[in-house]
Amino acid sequence: MDKDLETLNRWRLVLGKFSEQSFDFGKGEFKYREVDDVLDFLYGREYGENQGVRKGGKESSILNVPRWITKIRELFPKETVEILEKHALNKYGLVELLNDKEVLEKLEPNIDLLKSIIQMKHMMKGEVLESARKIVKKVVDEITKQLENDVKMSIMGKIDRSNRGYVKSIRNMDFKKTINRNLKNFDIDTNQLIINQVYFNRRVKSYNKWNVIIAVDESGSMLDSVIHSAVMAGIFAKLPMLKTNLVIFDTEVVDLSSYIDDPVQTLMSVQLGGGTNIAKALQYCSSLIQNPYRTMVVMVTDLYEGGRISTMYRRAKDIMDTGAKLIILTSLDSESVPSYDKNVAQTLTNMGAEVAALTPGGLANWIASIIS
Repeated sequence: MDKDLETLNRWRLVLGKFSEQSFDFGKGEFKYREVDDVLDFLYGREYGENQGVRKGGKESSILNVPRWITKIRELFPKETVEILEKHALNKYGLVELLNDKEVLEKLEPNIDLLKSIIQMKHMMKGEVLESARKIVKKVVDEITKQLENDVKMSIMGKIDRSNRGYVKSIRNMDFKKTINRNLKNFDIDTNQLIINQVYFNRRVKSYNKWNVIIAVDESGSMLDSVIHSAVMAGIFAKLPMLKTNLVIFDTEVVDLSSYIDDPVQTLMSVQLGGGTNIAKALQYCSSLIQNPYRTMVVMVTDLYEGGRISTMYRRAKDIMDTGAKLIILTSLDSESVPSYDKNVAQTLTNMGAEVAALTPGGLANWIASIIS
C-alpha cells in the first residue's frame, strides 16, 4: 500500500498540478507539495501563467525569485540546481538578479537576499556584481552590529576599564580616572587634590592569546552557518586575547585568514555545494596548531563526511591528543536548528569532542568559559 501511494505521488509530481484531480490518494495526501511549487514557479511559464499570483487552494506561500533560488538549493542536489538555473536563465529569461542592476537594488537587503546572492554570485558580472557586493556589505554590517557588543561583553572579561572594579586594591586602582574625576575638588589655597572617589579597574587575571581556528563546511545546507561563521570570525579578529584563523572547505581546503577582517570578501569567496572532506579540513587545522593547550578548533559542519569516516575520526583524535580543544558546531546561526549525522556526532562526543548547535552568542559564551 505504501509503495502504491509513493507511486501515485511520483506520477502526480511528473504530470503537474493540473492532474491532481485525477488522483485518489485515499487517506493520504500529495507529499511533494513544496517540490511541486518550486518546479511550477519555473515550468508553469510554459502555460503562460502569471507567476507569483496564486488562487486559493493547497499551494504554499507565494514564491519570488530570491525565495525560489533559496528553495531549489534546499530541495535538490547540486547537479539538479545547475539544470534549473540554466533553464531559468536560458529558457525562461529569469534573470532579474543576474543582469538587472535596478531590480537588484530595489530588493530589500536582508538575510534571504544575502543567501540568494551568495548562491548566484558566480553568474553575476560587472555593475550587477558590484551592486551585489554592496548589498552583502550592508546586510553583513547589520548582522555584525547586532552581535558585536554581546560577543565582546562575553569575552572581554580580562580588563574592563569602562567599569569600576569590585576588588579595591592598589593593584587595581585606576589612577588616571581617579585624578580626572576628582580635579573639580582641587583646593587652590592648599595646592592639594582632594580625593572624594577612588576608581578601580575590573581585573580577572592576565592572559596570553588563545588561537581560535574556525573551519567552515561550505556545503549548500550550511549556508546560514557559513554567514554567521564569517561574521563571528571578523568579530573575533578584533579581540586582543584571540588569534583567529578562518578556513572553508568542501573536498578542498581554502585558508581565508588573510580576509578575516573582511566578511564580505569571505562570503564572496564561498563556493557552495560539491562534496565534503572533513578529515582533510581537520588535518589542515592540525597544521595550524602551535600552542595546543591554548588552541580551540571550531569545526562548523553537518558531519556528512564524503571521505572515509574512520580517517575523519583519526584526524579528530589527533587534534584532541595534542591537548587542543575540539568543538563541532552542527549549526551556528540565529535559530540554531541543526540537521546533521547524529551517529557521527555521538561517536565524536564519546571521543571527547564538544558537539553542539549554538547561536553566535552561545559560541562566544563557550569561548569565554574556556579562556577565563
